[in-house]
Amino acid sequence: MRLRLPQERPAEPPTGYKIAHPVLSQDGTRAGFTGVSLGGALPYGVVAEASCVYGLRHRAPSRWCDCGFHCVHDRAAAEALLCTAEHRTAVLLEVSVLGAYIRFERGFRYARQRVRSVTVGACGCGAAAVALADAGWGRPGWRALQASCAGCLRARPSVSLAGFARLAGDGVRVVRAPEAVVGAGPDDGPGAGDGRLGVPELVAEAALLQARLDWFQTQLARLGERGPGGARPGGPGEGHG
Repeated sequence: MRLRLPQERPAEPPTGYKIAHPVLSQDGTRAGFTGVSLGGALPYGVVAEASCVYGLRHRAPSRWCDCGFHCVHDRAAAEALLCTAEHRTAVLLEVSVLGAYIRFERGFRYARQRVRSVTVGACGCGAAAVALADAGWGRPGWRALQASCAGCLRARPSVSLAGFARLAGDGVRVVRAPEAVVGAGPDDGPGAGDGRLGVPELVAEAALLQARLDWFQTQLARLGERGPGGARPGGPGEGHG
């Protein structure tokens, strides 16, 4: 006798929560995500279909394999994962569970998903994030990103929160976590993070540009102090005959 799992036919796709690292393509034209555990080597977009990470030819999710997308039912359970050291730079995703799925006590394992919203925490220094900047690691063809304030950006490759939403596409919203908004300027209003530029997004874009300008001015000032050829005026390397 073959045991069959009970089938569900919900009127609307179930909602789930998970964490992931935001990523930006090498040429800066696409944005997506990469997982924090199984399948983390395979970046995915806002709308994505799972495949077996072991290279087997069955459809995901299979009862005899642990492949497929994973999420939990409870938002607080997903947020708790962000407390661990290895996940501090990840973001929180709210997803629609699409296609076939297997329900577990704490969440789903499923075939397809749509990322509906991305919640970004504070910069590592504690200030509110205005952009997602190069995290210093990545996957082939993709740079991993992490939240960054204007003061910590310097000249790192980065994209504003609204810019990430535009590159990711498919109507995804990118917002700051409530506890990360303090000191960030105007609160996120309607349309924030969904690709439309309002006052908060323009303020963030301006802060991003100002941070880069400050960094370049600092470098120019240092070069000016050293003079032509990299030597400081009056120091070694400057000819005095």
